[in-house]
Amino acid sequence: MPPQIEIPLGTTATHTQVVAHEHTVQHHYSEMPPVFGTPYLILAMEVAATVAVQPFLPTGWVSVGTLVDIVHLAATPVGATVTATAKLIEVDGYSFTFEVEAHDGVELIGKGRHGRAGIDMARFMKRIAAKAGQTGG
Repeated sequence: MPPQIEIPLGTTATHTQVVAHEHTVQHHYSEMPPVFGTPYLILAMEVAATVAVQPFLPTGWVSVGTLVDIVHLAATPVGATVTATAKLIEVDGYSFTFEVEAHDGVELIGKGRHGRAGIDMARFMKRIAAKAGQTGG
């Protein structure tokens, strides 16, 4: 039987990063403006949520993303520092829901909800290996 996971509601963590050109959509599509890309905003929020729950997970467990409901509110230039914050608002078994937001030192640039699920990494990798064998991956 999988272990019980208990994480206090309100558990919070942050992730901070300086925006580099490779974090912009322009890095991938030259016609786009050189501002922090939405996928990187989401990644910063996911990292903050991961950091929040990891200390509470059993040895050999990690969390994976299951839900992204984010609004990207403002553009952030290269060189700015983005701080993403995740606050745990719900636990349902092995599923965790976070309120997330990100700020660039000037204004709120994103907010929303993010879901994660706790998984046993060894078991998960066995399932992925089996699937790779079925898909040719």
